[in-house]
Amino acid sequence: MTNLVLQPLQPGTAKLLSSPIRTRFELNVKYLMSLSSLNLLRTFYLQAGLWSYSGSAGTSVDPDISQDHPTTWHWGWEAPTCELRGHFLGHWLSAAANAYAETGDEQLRAKTAFIVRELARCQAANGGEWIAAFPETFLHRIAAGKAVWAPQYTIHKIFMGLYDVYRLMDLPEALAISTRFADWFYRWTDAFSREQMDRILDYETGGMLEVWANLYGETGDEKYLTLIYRYDRPRLFDALLRGEDVLTNKHANTQIPEILGAARAFEVTGDRRWRDVTLAFWEAAVEVRGTYCTGGVSCGEVWTPPQKLAARLGSAQEHCVVYNMMRLAEVLYRWTGESKYADFWERNLVNGVLAQQNKQTGMVSYFLELGPGSKKSWGSATNHFWCCHGTLVQAQASYDHPIFHETPDGLVVSQYIPSQVVWRYGETTVEVVLRQPSQTGSTAVPTFDGEGVESIQRLHRPQIPPERPKQSVCELQVQCDHPTDFEVAFRVPWWVSGHPVIRINGEPHWSADESPSHIRIRKVWDHDTVTIEFPKVLTAVPLPDQPGMVAFMDGPVVLAGLVDEERLLEGEPERADTILTPHNERHHSFWRDGSYKTINQERNIRFIPLLDVTDETYTVYFPIRKPKNGSEVQG
Repeated sequence: MTNLVLQPLQPGTAKLLSSPIRTRFELNVKYLMSLSSLNLLRTFYLQAGLWSYSGSAGTSVDPDISQDHPTTWHWGWEAPTCELRGHFLGHWLSAAANAYAETGDEQLRAKTAFIVRELARCQAANGGEWIAAFPETFLHRIAAGKAVWAPQYTIHKIFMGLYDVYRLMDLPEALAISTRFADWFYRWTDAFSREQMDRILDYETGGMLEVWANLYGETGDEKYLTLIYRYDRPRLFDALLRGEDVLTNKHANTQIPEILGAARAFEVTGDRRWRDVTLAFWEAAVEVRGTYCTGGVSCGEVWTPPQKLAARLGSAQEHCVVYNMMRLAEVLYRWTGESKYADFWERNLVNGVLAQQNKQTGMVSYFLELGPGSKKSWGSATNHFWCCHGTLVQAQASYDHPIFHETPDGLVVSQYIPSQVVWRYGETTVEVVLRQPSQTGSTAVPTFDGEGVESIQRLHRPQIPPERPKQSVCELQVQCDHPTDFEVAFRVPWWVSGHPVIRINGEPHWSADESPSHIRIRKVWDHDTVTIEFPKVLTAVPLPDQPGMVAFMDGPVVLAGLVDEERLLEGEPERADTILTPHNERHHSFWRDGSYKTINQERNIRFIPLLDVTDETYTVYFPIRKPKNGSEVQG
């Protein structure tokens, strides 16, 4: 079977339906709107000379001075004294643009349009080009080899936000600000030799390469092509192409945005080297290195040694790394059609993006601890603004991006998030609705503890089964304005155990491919419903370098033991049901997915999904001892 050739749908084309995902999306939009424009812009005003604490009459925001007190400002990494100040506004703009594409919220667009106008005003006050919350001298310090905290990383976020609001909100001024700012960089870099640029780029540059690729793709202006090649990273990229390990113990979120830039450079230039660099990086970062049970690839902020994770369970998995690797996985899935990349995206969504957002407050946990007695440390709404705070609001605003893809032959269901899309295939308008009619939850986000509860009458079974179902179910409704022949392909997730059960309009459908990565159904579609049941089992997933240490997964969902210490468990790791059993599985109206407890242990432990942990102390990996000869194991 040939690989699928995938094209993304425009952001916002797929509309999220009611589900736990939609709830988190709405919580994020509420947070975006809660932040005042003055606070988001304050350090930009300060740099441009349009605001001072002695009075804010110089700003067009012109707030009531009595309300504008330091206690209400943004602090942490957005404080006026922090060298990384201004980064969050770029993230905010990107998140707002993607949220608007999904909702059409005109209040959000008006707030964004105001911020863009004010950035243009700051740019004019700075002389017509520079638009950052810190002075140009930060870049000159890099060139001189003096210490400064990642100014190009921060500037990338501003460019990225402007590009997204230009694309998704139709705000031409955002592109004009970007092109004027790019002129500064074109002139600045013109003075450096290749060796000097290499030294400059050894400082954290974020996604500046992606900036130039986006501008070149948008405008076709040759000066941006020049900047693409000036921002080449031969010290990193050539080493990756040679197969060298240039990642171990390096700052992980430095390299990933550079690789995203290489990927985008390939898309706009067609230069094969950029593609080769991107694929070589994935091989080094994921295939060779290995991942935690969550799909995470970093410990703290650095790359782990290949296949050596057991000594690095504390502060594992930085949120920025999770989000940016998911972006990269989505790119590679589009390029290749290989389901392993979409599997990676799903695994990190469930056990990263969702596990590192507080369901009540919407705030982020910078790291995700995986060691004994772990706790999640949550940021605050206005006092931290870590880098991960920025990727939080972006991740929660862009769930819709990877759900559907199109091919020359039809539509691909890549992620199982409840959603609806109106899609054109040739002359046909097709409405597609992706639901989860079963109360076992989705392949992406099972419904836990009553989240996303559906009425008992929605079950596609004549009666309530005697025990919690062991499959996840998706239902796809297709309605065409006239009957049309095309293909719908469904990704088969990595965790599926056994053969999926497929029904079309209630009738069994047989697939000729015994173990496909995608189930392909080609027919003349009119008004049809496809139901697919994906069988799942409880599994024990070992650490690559310590197979006696395992984590437990329910389908794609990592489980957390609610215990403040490492406990030795006894059982057969090949049969996780000899160690865990469902616990408190049934509410009178719905199943509680992911709720387990240990059995056959000296002291038993309760397990819940890692994504449901808020303030509880938990442990993810446990040492396992097989039963002594002659002892019985119940399962």
